[in-house]
Amino acid sequence: MFSNLSAGALGLSLDHPTAVDLAATHGFGGVDPDLGYFWSLGSTAAVAEHAAAVRERGLQWGMTGLPIGLDAPAEEFRQSLADLPAALELLKAAEVTRVGTWIRPMHDERTYRENWRLFAGRLALVAELLAEAGIRIGLEYIGPKTFWSTERFPFIHSLREARELIAESGAGNVGLILDSYHWYTAGESAEDLVGLTDADLVSVDINDARSDRERDQQQDLDRRLPYQTDVIDLAGFMGAVHAAGYTGPVKVEPFMKELAEQPVDDVLADISSRLDRAVASR
Repeated sequence: MFSNLSAGALGLSLDHPTAVDLAATHGFGGVDPDLGYFWSLGSTAAVAEHAAAVRERGLQWGMTGLPIGLDAPAEEFRQSLADLPAALELLKAAEVTRVGTWIRPMHDERTYRENWRLFAGRLALVAELLAEAGIRIGLEYIGPKTFWSTERFPFIHSLREARELIAESGAGNVGLILDSYHWYTAGESAEDLVGLTDADLVSVDINDARSDRERDQQQDLDRRLPYQTDVIDLAGFMGAVHAAGYTGPVKVEPFMKELAEQPVDDVLADISSRLDRAVASR
């Protein structure tokens, strides 16, 4: 596995070339690809040249967002589906192999089963298109009860449910975005991660939680940096990730607005150090 700079996940407004430079400067092993930047380059040849330059800096690609909403309104989904092949050509030219999205864990109108059918059907369709481009999809479940309980029909908000959805899709290129914060707020332990393999994981996020809140009081967008409070058992979490033989990116996504107010080099030096600790821990 490798430490990955995801500027957007840190709340930092960095253009893609700057993010690449800073990732190399601060010793990250990877950086997130930017599909918008790829579009701006104008051709697949230019994208391939850029990707080669990133690799020459000693960086691997992390993960970019899935350019289609799995639960989008029907017309929007159809249009995104029509636009998807062009986006995949750019990602393929850059040799990007990971895209991801999150599962909204509730709905005011669709029941659990109705939502399940929608996601399973669309996931299978999109996964087939991405498989042809050599790209894997990561799905992230959202754990905080303060989020999934806010609408009439709760939906997937645990590891077990997410794995069941992936299995039902029948797609071999779909896996998990495993986030320590959602794992903790879902009430899961290291034992729940036993048996996972590298093929099951597309990306890993590490975060900590506030120490002044109980688990069911934690807010999705109010987290702490890894190892900051030790509320989350990151040793157990990362031990299980190591046991899975995971080879992909590990990033931090704390939703802490104050990071954007600090000198960017100070922030990235700190984040890089925390990620190095996680990647090295067993």
